[in-house]
Amino acid sequence: MLQNRLGKELLIFDGAMGTQLQNAGLSAGDIPEELNIDRPDLLRSIHKNYLKAGADFITTNTFGCNRLKMEEAKYEAKDMLLAAVENARVARTEAGREDDSYIVLDIGPIGQLLEPMGTLTFDEAYDIILEQVETVKDQVDLVLFETMSDLYEVKAGVLAVKEHTDLPVFVTMTFEQNGRTLSGNDPETFINVAEGLGVDALGVNCSLGPDELKPIIDEILEKASIPVMLQPNAGLPCLEHGETHYHVTPEEYVESMKDYMARGAAIVGGCCGTTPEFIGKLAEAAPKAVAERTVEKKTRVSSQTQTVTFGDHVIVCGERLNPTGKKKMKKALLEERYDELVVEAVKQVEAGAEVLDVNVGLPGIDEPETMKRVVRLLQEVVTLPLQIDSSEADAIENACRYYNGKPLINSVNGKDEVMEKIFPIAKKYGGVVIGLTLEDGIPLKAEERFEIAKKIVNKAAEYGIGKENIIIDCLTLTASAQQKEVKETLRAIKMVKKELGVHTVLGVSNVSFGLPNRPLLNRTFLALAMEAGLDLPIINPLDAELMGTIDAFHVLFYKDVDSQTYIKNQSKDKETKPAAAAATTNFTLKDVIIHGLKDEVEKVTKEELKDKEALTVINEVIIPALNIVGKDYETGKIFLPQLIQSAETTKKAFEVVKETFSANDGEEKGPIIIATVEGDIHDIGKNIVKVVLESYGYKIIDLGKDVKVEKVVEAYKKYKPKAIGLSALMTTTVASMERTIKALHEAGCSEPIWVGGAVVTEDIAHNIGADYYTEDAMAAVNLLENEILIL
Repeated sequence: MLQNRLGKELLIFDGAMGTQLQNAGLSAGDIPEELNIDRPDLLRSIHKNYLKAGADFITTNTFGCNRLKMEEAKYEAKDMLLAAVENARVARTEAGREDDSYIVLDIGPIGQLLEPMGTLTFDEAYDIILEQVETVKDQVDLVLFETMSDLYEVKAGVLAVKEHTDLPVFVTMTFEQNGRTLSGNDPETFINVAEGLGVDALGVNCSLGPDELKPIIDEILEKASIPVMLQPNAGLPCLEHGETHYHVTPEEYVESMKDYMARGAAIVGGCCGTTPEFIGKLAEAAPKAVAERTVEKKTRVSSQTQTVTFGDHVIVCGERLNPTGKKKMKKALLEERYDELVVEAVKQVEAGAEVLDVNVGLPGIDEPETMKRVVRLLQEVVTLPLQIDSSEADAIENACRYYNGKPLINSVNGKDEVMEKIFPIAKKYGGVVIGLTLEDGIPLKAEERFEIAKKIVNKAAEYGIGKENIIIDCLTLTASAQQKEVKETLRAIKMVKKELGVHTVLGVSNVSFGLPNRPLLNRTFLALAMEAGLDLPIINPLDAELMGTIDAFHVLFYKDVDSQTYIKNQSKDKETKPAAAAATTNFTLKDVIIHGLKDEVEKVTKEELKDKEALTVINEVIIPALNIVGKDYETGKIFLPQLIQSAETTKKAFEVVKETFSANDGEEKGPIIIATVEGDIHDIGKNIVKVVLESYGYKIIDLGKDVKVEKVVEAYKKYKPKAIGLSALMTTTVASMERTIKALHEAGCSEPIWVGGAVVTEDIAHNIGADYYTEDAMAAVNLLENEILIL
């Protein structure tokens, strides 16, 4: 049984399927999955060769076999899936490996971006993947999601498998040289979310060779507490005579992989460029047992692109997304004006919060549906982890299902019936749970609260929830009514930290209700609580004095080494924080673009146009704001979701501005032709470039995907573009890119041609005759704005 071997024996995966099919004659534009029916003997031969080489797993030829990608295939996706699994089954039998090898259902990216980056919804992604899984779930041994670049898509897939099967799930993501996936996921966040969802193994595949992937693999081996799976490419691709080649030899590949095996990799194989020879030598060199790894389990919560780790410093949870005592927010929730909550969230982010509490509990609203909508809107704009705050289990589950990350769940208490409702949700979606030390009321003594905390921790363990996924709230009492018991909260914190070894949280401002000069009491109590061991104060981050108290504490308790953060935040000559951080300040158009507030942009753009000319707004507000966004993206401050959100917001601003243009004002720059070349059905990268270029005012002629050479030439003659951009994601279609460039030159095209895509490098661009190479959307903007100077 696989589970008995996983993590104990070092297991061998197969190598590249695509490389084998290309060597057998697969051409650009061919659909590999059709070969499951057209050439079953070829597929069975490939599987047998990997099994004979020593592979313990054979991966079905189903990487793109979903209904979206297979729309133009000559067979139904279901039939190709069934044929692929049958080919693997026959190959395993003929190789005599039925008892000690495993058939893997291979699932690659769907091929469309999920919201908010694209238009595909989470539920649609779930349904597409479920169709694949349901078709063959009784005929495979496990499911592998590979070459993934979006954790949200991974979550949809893992849930689809786990809610309908008992199959093990492996996940490998593909990372770029900046250490993140296309959608901005870093290894730590990937690990935190995937482990929370209960996957059986995780790791990295594709994109780079074993040496180039070293920093990413090192981090995964250091932080992952489950088996680690590694399938690098055979080095970086090179184009020779119109074909893509990899020059790392099997011996060099294995030599690089030995170190990872010695340090605890549990599953090793290969991706692009690797062959049965690679796998054979890898199997020969692999030790029989998995080397032991020691991984410290820490309390971590994550958004899609950002992980917050407890223990190193006091973490601020912003409290302002809660209608309690806030008439304006209550009104906004009842009237479904959720943009006001998004604006409030951004203000807290700018003020220094690291987690945001989200509470929408009000009489008269559908809390589960409202919580889902608010969470989805917030994660479009802010990158901080969210704390799902509700007393209603359905609202918590709805939020956790659609949350893109590992959430903080607020809360359970000591009542068995409450824990029995919430702990299964936390286990399923991988959340960190806050436990309130109360049952029928708040105990007066610290010892009584400690006993409830202990009960919560022990009960969580029965559901498979470790202490690292529990945070205890010892509860703040009001000094005006229960003055004697305030110090019991502080004693309880110390007991919980010492005896249970879990982190703690408090709603700080409760202490001052009913007394004058509340800020004084709040910051004094906060200082005492932090000294007692408080890790997560839930406070108003717009209160500069409270935030300053935390900065001072970090200095005095040696958590802010060399006082760097304190100096940055508290020195008199510090940079003024953006206006968005002020509670009473409205957002400017610049703020709205930077934060991607699509619902605010029309209103503020019209305000700007009241006393400014249209071109002034473009040149002095919109473009400078976009440049800030571009710089933040290039420096890793924001990632693709935020870049696209800002681009879409800017497009809306341009639409408003254009309504005021006279006939000769504000002409679009361009036109620019873009296309994914013939034979390539992947257009995610091209679509991202389109959105971002349009936000800069370029007129884009998008020819789509799998565009024949003749169509590109016809478009060139028809539109007379100022530049042409070509994209390719598959190694087999780089040759199509070269043919397209050659045909354009033969048609008299002297305009700049730039190329990009996952398999394209600067060397390849030069070799195929392109004028320029760009690695991402912002690089394309910089090229057109600074090098080509399109007008």
